[in-house]
Amino acid sequence: MPVPHDIAAERELWDAYARSTRNDVTDAEPAFAWTQYQGHGPGTELLGNPASVLEIGCGTGRALAHLAQQGIKARGVDLSPVMVENVSKRWGPLGVEVVCAEVLEFLAEDRTTYDAVYSVFGAAWFTDPSRIFPLVAARLNPGGVFVFSQPPAIPGAYGPQGMYYKGGFAGPALFAYRYSYRPEVWARFLTRAGFREVEVRVLDAPVPGHIGTLLATAARP
Repeated sequence: MPVPHDIAAERELWDAYARSTRNDVTDAEPAFAWTQYQGHGPGTELLGNPASVLEIGCGTGRALAHLAQQGIKARGVDLSPVMVENVSKRWGPLGVEVVCAEVLEFLAEDRTTYDAVYSVFGAAWFTDPSRIFPLVAARLNPGGVFVFSQPPAIPGAYGPQGMYYKGGFAGPALFAYRYSYRPEVWARFLTRAGFREVEVRVLDAPVPGHIGTLLATAARP
């Protein structure tokens, strides 16, 4: 049974996150990475050679800024109006466009198509894959790619997982849901949504025993 996402509450959570990471936007330089470890893992080559990209759950916008510097039309969507304002001020001069919207509504209503859609610890982690993956496929040009990365599932803990906002479990009950599955289950979600050339794997961390990174790539026929 689908979990009951409270979008207004989730927006409040991500606004709090945006305020806590403001310096990560205003003082940062463009950068692109799929993993949580600096200089580790593949790069933008997983996106192919796109003329246009959409990042779902774009956060600080540093990845979009990096792509915009390469001459790529870079667009993002994020739920937090605070984050969208911060990102637009910082990276708008580079040509980055960010839309403030709930990702499922945005993908259902948007009529733009893209050469690549991607998520780096973003909306692909926090949205029901059975709902978002078909919408992503509809927004891709033929041959376009969908790539996402996020932490792998904790063994035995699969499906939607509740996550309270940081704060020592004290204060307002701000929480969101994130989705965790084994790689083969992610692959089935992608295949059912019409994707081909599906590959889902877990990249080992650069330090043995540290948390790896789940990385998925798929293409629209």
